[in-house]
Amino acid sequence: MERARAAAPAPWTPQRVRWVRRWTDHLFSFAIDRPEDFRFRSGEFVMIGLPSLDGTGKPTLRAYSIASPSWSDELEFFSIRVEDGPLTSRLVDIQPGDEVLLGKKPTGTLVLDALKPGRRLFLIGTGTGLAPWLSVARDPETYERFDQVVITHTVRQVADLAYRDFLQTDLFEDPLVGEVAQGRLTYYPTVTREAFERPGRITDRIASGDFFRDLGLDGRFDPALDRVMLCGSTAMIREAAALLESHGLSEGSNAEPGDYVLERAFVG
Repeated sequence: MERARAAAPAPWTPQRVRWVRRWTDHLFSFAIDRPEDFRFRSGEFVMIGLPSLDGTGKPTLRAYSIASPSWSDELEFFSIRVEDGPLTSRLVDIQPGDEVLLGKKPTGTLVLDALKPGRRLFLIGTGTGLAPWLSVARDPETYERFDQVVITHTVRQVADLAYRDFLQTDLFEDPLVGEVAQGRLTYYPTVTREAFERPGRITDRIASGDFFRDLGLDGRFDPALDRVMLCGSTAMIREAAALLESHGLSEGSNAEPGDYVLERAFVG
């Protein structure tokens, strides 16, 4: 008689939601418990999701960048509600105490190890592409490797600048990195569809030189000094990568560190 095979363990575990913050009617953040054996590098992503509606089918899972740093005892995520999205249309309604499915294998290229040594680190993001920068900016190793860190965040409406107060003020009160980030971390938001002190797409501001003038830098990225990470819309990533290449920067990876990196898992 053939012995029945043991079912393979699920590649995810249910984790309790600790808190939820709703920035707008379509942008929200939440945190879940972090399993003791869950290890990741700041900037990586992981699969998260919810069980099927009827509880019998396959769960709905998507890749999400982890917004909390690698030392945190919770896992934070930043999401946008997509109309009729199979996951986000349900995820937007989660409450503290609910359960979210967490994948067991974090991965990704938006990590310091994928970059060559440098002096300045530019974290360029649009929309919820800000998430990995929230992780990297709170990692002490970032300030051990780089003298200056610039976080850009491009959105359509001013109200979409989630984490604005945190990046302008609260981060500098963080007991672990606040003091070292003082005078070294610069937050650079831009808005495309409303009046704002820095209007327009980040790629347009880079191409025009406004970006560098605003920061008091020379009008180009310097391959000898500058390292860049990209996360956000596919259009932004492709356009920014082309700009970086035109400035002499080369793409890196976990296997071969370079001058800039992007997360190809999110690029169509």
